[in-house]
Order: sequence, then C-alpha cells, then structure tokens
Amino acid sequence: MKAPSDAIRGVKSKKLEGKTIVLGVTGSIAAVETIKLARELIRHGAKVVPVMSRNACSIIHPNALEFATGEKPVVELSGKAEHVLYCGVGGKADLLLIAPCTANTISKIALGIDDTAVTTFATTAIGSKMPIVIVPAMHYSMYENKFVMENVEKCRKNGIVFVEPKMEEGKAKIAENEEIVEMVIRTLGKKDFEGKKVLVVGGGTSEFIDDVRIITNLSSGKMALALSKAAYERGADVEIWHSHNVVPPAYAKARKFVTSRDIINLIENESTKFDYVINCAAISDFIPEKKEGKISSGKPLNLHLLPAERINPMLKKIGRVVVGFKLESDEKHAMEKALDRMRKDGIDFIVANTTDTIGNESMKAWIIGSEGNAAEVKGTKEEVAEKIFDFIS
Repeated sequence: MKAPSDAIRGVKSKKLEGKTIVLGVTGSIAAVETIKLARELIRHGAKVVPVMSRNACSIIHPNALEFATGEKPVVELSGKAEHVLYCGVGGKADLLLIAPCTANTISKIALGIDDTAVTTFATTAIGSKMPIVIVPAMHYSMYENKFVMENVEKCRKNGIVFVEPKMEEGKAKIAENEEIVEMVIRTLGKKDFEGKKVLVVGGGTSEFIDDVRIITNLSSGKMALALSKAAYERGADVEIWHSHNVVPPAYAKARKFVTSRDIINLIENESTKFDYVINCAAISDFIPEKKEGKISSGKPLNLHLLPAERINPMLKKIGRVVVGFKLESDEKHAMEKALDRMRKDGIDFIVANTTDTIGNESMKAWIIGSEGNAAEVKGTKEEVAEKIFDFIS
C-alpha cells in the first residue's frame, strides 16, 4: 500500500525528483512546523527521511512525521548504522537539512559532539562532505549569544549553509517553508549561475497626473518573481527592483520604485556591475505633465503626455548582459517588433510576448538573441523563466 505522502509527490515540481533529504528535527518548539516542511519538500519530488532528537520527540510525536513522510523516523541509532547508511560516503541521502536547529545542536555540530541521532548524522555528513543546510530557531537572546554566533561562523567556514531566522517578537523564528525549500533546491541545483550577479526589474511604473492620481500599466509582477526564483535556484546572487504590488522573496536584495524616473535614479546611483540584468517591468512609455496639488473633480480633464526615456539602453551601464521584454497585442508582429526594439535599444536578448500573458500563470513567448536566433517557449511563468536562463546562458 502506498503511503499518504506518495499522493502529493512532485505535484508542484520535479526539482527534487530522485533526491533524498534527511530532515533532522531538534527540540525547538518550531518542530511543530516540520510536518508542513516535509510535505512541501515532497511536493517538489523529494524523498524525506526524518531523524529526531529525544527532545524533539517531546514536542512532536514521531508518528506525525512518519505520516508526513511515509518513512519511520530515526530516533535512536540501531545496528543498521542509519547515519552511515544515509550520510556516510556513498550514502543514500543527497542532503542533510536540520530544521529547526537549536543553539545547543549548532554548538555541538561546531565542536564535533554527537550525542543525539541528529548530531551523529551531522558529524557523519561533515566527514563525507555531504551538503548540510541548517535552519536555526530559538529565542533572540540565545541566537545573539557571542559563543553561539562563533559556532555559527565556524559551521559556515566549513561549508554548512544557513537559512537565516525571522527576527520577530523577541525570537529568532524558523524561516518560512518556501525560503527553506528554495535553499534546498539551490544547494542541490546545477549551479550554472553560481557567483553571478543577477538583477531583475519587474512590476509596473506609476506616473503622477497630480499629487494623488496616476496612470500606470497592468502588471502582476509574476514574471519578475519567476525569474528571480530561477536565478536563485541556479546559484546566482539575486537583486530585484520592484513596484508596490510585488512582494519580493526573502532571498533577494530588494529595492522599490514607483515611477520610471525612480528606476533611472536607481541605475544612475548603482555601483554594482551585474552579470545579467533582466527587465520585464511594465514601464510607462508616456509621462503626464504633472499638476501640483489635487486637480478638482467633476470637470473634463485633458492630459498632455510626453514620451518617456528608454530604460533598456541605460541598463547597459550596469549590466554585462541585458535582457528586455517586448509586449504586443497579438502574435503576428510580436517577434518582428521585438527584434527591432532589441536592436534600437542595443541590448543582448529580448523576450517577445503578448497581452494574453498579463496576470496569467502560463504564457507563450519567443526568446530572441542579438544574431536573430530565436526559440519559442510555452508553459508556466516559472517554466518559461527557466528556459530564458537556459537560452541566455
């Protein structure tokens, strides 16, 4: 009979298909979150093997994690030598994820102490050079303890990856499941953009008519988020410049803009040279002549619109490779107009798409290179984002 976990395996993506994640759970109250975390890893295709400290078992019952993962949790090591079976050289696991991880466990790992099932798995994984991701959760004052921080740094220097906690209500709370899963995918990913700096510009600009009224372009920002995620999962250091309706991911440095002038100011004040700049923002082509104060209502209003400055050519100042987007109302002339726009702007790649994509989860697009080479892509915006990075790499 199949385990309940098999029903959800891979329903979100296949990014962790064929991967075995050992999930170490320690005695933090945040252990109650691990059921959802395990299920989310499985939704991306992973097999999850839970390992629990005795203190963790006093917070969450092993049966709960067995139900969540379809695997009986390891609480005590047996003659099967589970730590070697999964985390030894040539072991069955691909990664050890300790979430939540207490101050006690962090310090034990840093000092090579293994007196629980979780710390023994960690000692073995370090010896076999297996990737380890630690997700701390504890009271704020414990996390700020200088000896704990020294042990965190000691772990980092030995290649252990940390997902930073959320500092809320006097606590270093466990990170959101999405952020943890993204780090697991990034750690096990192909890393073809590792060490690269990627800037994504997304969302719609708002141009002021008066002090309270604006004109804007429709934009959900979903493509910008999909591109940021794809870059991060492939190892890049990601920055996103975004409009007010886009909630940036925790793993990306973020800056907000309102008007197209704000974007120009960001460009002019940017000292970083990015390896890739991808501009999928819905930037206004027209700027109203702004009236001071608030225009009285109830009367007809004529707007005088001026052409906006082109942003793409400016992005060449801060990006070695610049990718633009060109939106058209229909497919018939989309590629032709996109190619013309790419050449006029002097950028390296352009993605042509149509207004049907606005707000939708799926899309059809054409990726065009400077030599006129092109590829048609279809799928969810996350799938299209992956194909864009395949093309430009």
